[in-house]
Amino acid sequence: MSVDKARLKLSLRIDGNLDDELLDAYIRAAESYIKNAVGADEKFYADNDLFDVAVVALASSYYTERTALSSTQLYPVNLTLNSIIGQLRGKFAEVTQDGETSQSI
Repeated sequence: MSVDKARLKLSLRIDGNLDDELLDAYIRAAESYIKNAVGADEKFYADNDLFDVAVVALASSYYTERTALSSTQLYPVNLTLNSIIGQLRGKFAEVTQDGETSQSI
């Protein structure tokens, strides 16, 4: 897993360090969400560029859409993330079925 705060900041175009703790938390939350949605084999995620893109996409969404109060309840659909998670699920099933979870994407 090579997503770090610097990579997320580059994606979000953030120069300062005011939100560093928040960004670290969003990265951890995104990694956890994606692993729970796809599968728990850590070897599958090592050096997996698609996983890294999904983490950046979700952590960026967490940072950008952090409004807590609204007069109506909204359910935003992140099409980019849903597409990537679908791809990861397919690859995860393929790799775990073959028993070669160390295979990189």
